[in-house]
Amino acid sequence: MERVLFVEDDDSLRLTQSLYLQREGFEVVSARNRSQAREELAKQPFHVVVTDLRLGNESGMDVLRDVRELQPGAEVLVVTGYGSVDSAVAVMKEGAYDYLTKPVEPETLVHLVHKALEHQRLQKEVTILRNQFVTQAGLDRIVAISQPMKHILESIESVAGCDSTVLIEGESGTGKELMAKLIHQRSHRAVGPFVSINCGAVSESLLERELFGHKRGSFTGAHQDQKGLFEAADKGTLFLDEIAELSSNFQVKLLRTLQDHCIRRIGDTREIKVDVRIIAATNRDIAQLVRQGDFRQDLYFRIRVIPIFLPPLRNRREDIIPLAESWLERLSNRMGRRKPTLTEAARRKLIDYDWPGNVRELENALERSLIFNKGKHIDSGDLVLEGCLEVSREHPETSSPSLIPLDQAEKHHVLSVLEHCQQNKAKAARVLGIGYNTLWRKLKKYGLD
Repeated sequence: MERVLFVEDDDSLRLTQSLYLQREGFEVVSARNRSQAREELAKQPFHVVVTDLRLGNESGMDVLRDVRELQPGAEVLVVTGYGSVDSAVAVMKEGAYDYLTKPVEPETLVHLVHKALEHQRLQKEVTILRNQFVTQAGLDRIVAISQPMKHILESIESVAGCDSTVLIEGESGTGKELMAKLIHQRSHRAVGPFVSINCGAVSESLLERELFGHKRGSFTGAHQDQKGLFEAADKGTLFLDEIAELSSNFQVKLLRTLQDHCIRRIGDTREIKVDVRIIAATNRDIAQLVRQGDFRQDLYFRIRVIPIFLPPLRNRREDIIPLAESWLERLSNRMGRRKPTLTEAARRKLIDYDWPGNVRELENALERSLIFNKGKHIDSGDLVLEGCLEVSREHPETSSPSLIPLDQAEKHHVLSVLEHCQQNKAKAARVLGIGYNTLWRKLKKYGLD
């Protein structure tokens, strides 16, 4: 049963209104002044507090402040016989749910109490959903002990509330998508969808269908109208990962969409307005790509309104042990076992390693150690740090000190990495710091696709 605190210095009014609320199914506690109200607030929880603005020599504003101090989750209705715009603004600024002027009909009061309770329930649901998103998105594993990461989180708090486009740059495995989700969760779009796509993982024709959707009959197999990700992310956030892998043709299409805030499905003639915030990410030096003519300058400035650079793990070593402890906790819970402790030698090994694969490599190393070590401690010998990204620079064709053209040097290096990765193209692309499609295009150029 919902509990209401009714604060009124008029004895007859306090009695009649309290009885009416009780008859409507509420549990009502009454108080004639601020002192009694504060005493009740300290004693038991309330869902709604109804208070007169003038309580003899005391003020209902002080009751409102007491509620905010002692029970911030309770909704407050302020009633007064001396209504004015100034007093209404003042109580709303202090956090009151609503403001009523006397005389207040009992039915009106009951209706507003129900509305206040509904607002309270919705607030709780939003909080629950936010917490679920934090857990599901992995935001609870963000660690910011180092100064660079603290600065980044401060920047995110500053920019999350606006709708400007964000470009997140950083090496593979630094947590760019995690930061994109944090920006979304901190923004007014948090109740909307967060939609992501890896621009380097799909072909250009499929990417266009994925982002813009299509009309029925626009191509073979298009049996019905299909919304794209821009429409799916309406009123929310669209995360474009590996944006540097877009072809020059597709960059033009994306630029037009970002400028006009409209999309056109494949095979359609009409444009559809979309309300989407764009967050893009890349692990490449996109400014260098612009200088080389491989990325459009106008699109670069369009997506880089707010730049965020995530430093590699080797440049924020203070975060390594807290991150390791956080991952050990999560991985141990997932495996249904107690979390082991890291020995001093293990800690030193983690701190001294350069982590070319960044946080993702740290997670993999810890998961591997938990699989093979069932004990209570993880020692340095349990941490297999292969340095698998440290590719041998020697190659039969490049070991000679003779000078060779740049395109040949690139080809030799790409083939060396591919060989080191046992012809696993996805892994080789990660090692090279390029998208899968970019690697595929290079191999095709070499006649090896």
